[in-house]
Amino acid sequence: MPDAEAPAPGPRLRQETVVVTAGRPPAEPGQPLNQPIVAASSFHAGGTIEYAREAAPTTAALEDAIGALEHGHAVVFSSGMGAANAMMDLVPMGAAVVAPSAAYTGVAVRLRELSALGRITLRIVDADDTSAVVDACAGAHLLWLESPTNPLMQVADLPSCIAGAHASGALVLVDNTFATPLLQQPLDLGADVVLHSLTKALSGHSDVLLGALVARDPGLAEAIRIRRVLLGAAPGAFDCFLALRGIRTLAVRVERAQHNAREITGRLSGHPAVERVRYPGFGTMAAIDVAGGAAAADAVSAAVRVWIHATSLGGVESLLERRRRWPLESSTVPEGLVRLSFGIESLEDLWEDLDAALRSSLG
Repeated sequence: MPDAEAPAPGPRLRQETVVVTAGRPPAEPGQPLNQPIVAASSFHAGGTIEYAREAAPTTAALEDAIGALEHGHAVVFSSGMGAANAMMDLVPMGAAVVAPSAAYTGVAVRLRELSALGRITLRIVDADDTSAVVDACAGAHLLWLESPTNPLMQVADLPSCIAGAHASGALVLVDNTFATPLLQQPLDLGADVVLHSLTKALSGHSDVLLGALVARDPGLAEAIRIRRVLLGAAPGAFDCFLALRGIRTLAVRVERAQHNAREITGRLSGHPAVERVRYPGFGTMAAIDVAGGAAAADAVSAAVRVWIHATSLGGVESLLERRRRWPLESSTVPEGLVRLSFGIESLEDLWEDLDAALRSSLG
């Protein structure tokens, strides 16, 4: 008698449900509701897991959740830069990499370093200039995109850029840290790999360092996993547990923070202390060019009381900083640009605090 056919898969769950349900233990009597912290580096031989640098139960649960959100195969690393460097390590010697003119500082500096060493050939483009991006991909191995970009908030035409890169035979990586899988799924748009700094919105509480790469192709995902094993950027069980717990509230955090971002950036338009508002119309990140340049921007950063003057982004607390205070930040970033990471505090408290700080900078 032939085997019974497997039941047809159900409809794809909506993202708000996936953040709550993915990466759970089996729904069986006696099973815990949450994936436990498995604090072990070694496991008894003969099973599917033997050493935590290769795989571990808590890590696997987090990878299941991220893979479900991005519709691919996830590999988690000990930091976002650990993930980024693993992908760079897969680029053949001397191959061309196309990257944004203003991108996350760590990635930009590392790509320039690899270029100076002769390890790669680096081609720099503006992410929102689709023609320039596609033209630069001729003969390239990898197109590295951010959308929106950090910190200029440029938005790339992802479908067109991805199609153009593939037509030239290039792989495409999209850093989805700013948008999160709630607002954008690059793999569904054709990208080959998605990068996340899990330290940011996915974890959401400014208490872990983690990163992830998510690949459409399981073979590429396995090559990425091998890079983690060989380069040693394995995550810890406790951090993975915290990140997975943070993901459970991602939908409500993004909804609230995005509401704050939309409302406050709208109020900032025409503000006497603001020369330009950079907000793409979605997401929890924005930037403003403060009138008066670096000195005025530093004064705003020092004057806030509800907003926190600190680096990083994506947490429940609202953060701001003048990006050019970092010596290695791109020269394309204006001296007076202040990046805003919107949290979930009271909208009016955030507005009153920022408005007062901006007005005090006018003198």
